[in-house]
Amino acid sequence: MTDVTTVIGPVNATTAALRHLLDLLAADAPAEQLARPAAQARAAGADPHDQDVIDGATRTALDIHRTLAQRRRREAELAALFDTASDLAALRDPDAVLHAIVHRARTLLGTDIAYLTLNDPAAGDTFMRVTSGSVSATFQQLRLGMGEGLGGLVAQTARPYASPDYRTDRRFKHTGAIDEGVGEEGLRGILGVPLLVGRRVIGVLFAADRTPRDFAPEAIALLASLADHAAVAIDGARLLDETRSALVELNAANETARAHSDALHRAADAHDRLTDLVLRGGDVDDVTREIAALLDGGLAVHDADGTELARLETGPVVPPEQGIEASRRGGRAVPVDGNWVCAVLAGPELLGSLVLTGRADLTDADRRLFERAGTVTALLLLLRRSVAEAEDRVRGELLDDLLTVQQPGGHRSTGSLTLRARKLDIHLARPHAVLVLTCDPALRSRLLAETARRARALGGLAGTRNGRTVLLAPTSHPGALARELAHEFSRGLGAPVTVGAAGPVTGPEHLPDAYDEAHRCLLALETLGRSGGGAALTDLGFLGVLLSDRADIAGYVDRVIGPVLAYDAQRGTELARTLTAYYDNGASLARAKDVLHVHVNTVVQRLDRIAQLLGPDWNTPGRALEIQVALRLHRLARQGVPGHRSA
Repeated sequence: MTDVTTVIGPVNATTAALRHLLDLLAADAPAEQLARPAAQARAAGADPHDQDVIDGATRTALDIHRTLAQRRRREAELAALFDTASDLAALRDPDAVLHAIVHRARTLLGTDIAYLTLNDPAAGDTFMRVTSGSVSATFQQLRLGMGEGLGGLVAQTARPYASPDYRTDRRFKHTGAIDEGVGEEGLRGILGVPLLVGRRVIGVLFAADRTPRDFAPEAIALLASLADHAAVAIDGARLLDETRSALVELNAANETARAHSDALHRAADAHDRLTDLVLRGGDVDDVTREIAALLDGGLAVHDADGTELARLETGPVVPPEQGIEASRRGGRAVPVDGNWVCAVLAGPELLGSLVLTGRADLTDADRRLFERAGTVTALLLLLRRSVAEAEDRVRGELLDDLLTVQQPGGHRSTGSLTLRARKLDIHLARPHAVLVLTCDPALRSRLLAETARRARALGGLAGTRNGRTVLLAPTSHPGALARELAHEFSRGLGAPVTVGAAGPVTGPEHLPDAYDEAHRCLLALETLGRSGGGAALTDLGFLGVLLSDRADIAGYVDRVIGPVLAYDAQRGTELARTLTAYYDNGASLARAKDVLHVHVNTVVQRLDRIAQLLGPDWNTPGRALEIQVALRLHRLARQGVPGHRSA
């Protein structure tokens, strides 16, 4: 460049220098070029006054240049912030928003790393959420307690903090975990600003270098502005995400409500159909058929005792006691071993159970439908029980009349009793037995219910008399039936049930006496300590003969020693005479052979034959006593003692 003093002379040197400064400013020349006119004037020996003017103009030019540079930088930052706001506003995914924030922070501030933490109100700390430029796994998993480290202090105070070299900066609360993460990442200069939504801190935005750095106020302001935009974007993304979730939940709720409504309509319709079926007189089989069709599975219905009432499309099923109890406690159907079980309840009372097979998985709607089926079944069983109770009352009244002894001067029409019995499908002309049952007083109502159920199955009558349960049943073997019922009811009630029986008799006129005999038999069983057993008087040996007012001596003798008497009659032997001699002489073989005038071996051979005929226990104390009584009764009968029929 030609020296200005050479061209225009000393008079115009100052003016030329000032014009040159203006040209450099206009050309946006670097700051070092703006100092050249003053240097050139000084080199040309400019007047001190002129040199001062040129130096002052140079300083003004540098200030203008610096101001313009700052404004351009600010414009660039504002443009970057505007672009950042636009970019963040376009993002909808919260994770994408967070990544965009830290990436833009790192770019705008030109740092080695940028990262963002979010506050955890439940834990009371702030945790690392997103990083850009990080290489340390430990650093990426940091959690900072409120007030701990630089970030914890920013999160706690909602104010920005900067550290030229965090490692040596004692203004902050250092912890082992934070220092380990920062050291592993190699960070030195750190700047953190709060992410604010209103006055609430939701996190901290950081920019950091791996060398010491003194962050200028402009850098702090820039990161704070970015944090403001970021906080709005984060909160907006959160709200949008929550709105989406709410819409999804609302749609799901609408679908659920629609499905629930459809299920309710289906269940209500099924309930109406089943209830109408019951009220029109449908039985358990009809209801079972309807339920199995509605649920597309097999169904078994049981009463409270586990007795099967109906079954369709399934094999025999044993109702699971634990499943029934679980359903009873919860009031809902429960799955058990691939089936579904529903207790049939009337309030707290268990009436029975339903077992659904072939449907391992039930939808909520089908499960509710199954439970409604249990309610309808309860209604059916209650109706059946009401009918049965009414019928039992009629049967009980008839039984009471049948067992009542005619009073002196009274009238007992056996014909009307026979007609009343026939209306209940009971034919008194057939052999019947009377059985009297007793148990613990606390279980009497259950015993009566079980006896009534058994009476209906046998085609008989059940009721109570003098505090005892009474059963009139068609049978020719009262003792066997008594033993069967004693065993069955004792097991069912879990306590001894004693049963005394009498009969068989035909016609209503003999029933009062049969009742008295059955009652005496029951008392005899209790006296003998045979509670929980069952028998007729004829099963009690000579005690039965003594207690009976219709003593069948010939029958007793025949039951006890009949095989011996028959053997003697067929072969002309003297086994009965040998038995008599044996017992009359104190079971002595020697004395018995003298009375019989035979050899002792003959006595032994006859007793062996008797053992074959009467059984190996013939000489036990109990059997021996009965045999001796039978022998004496047989001898009395042969002698024609009055009151005894001949054997």
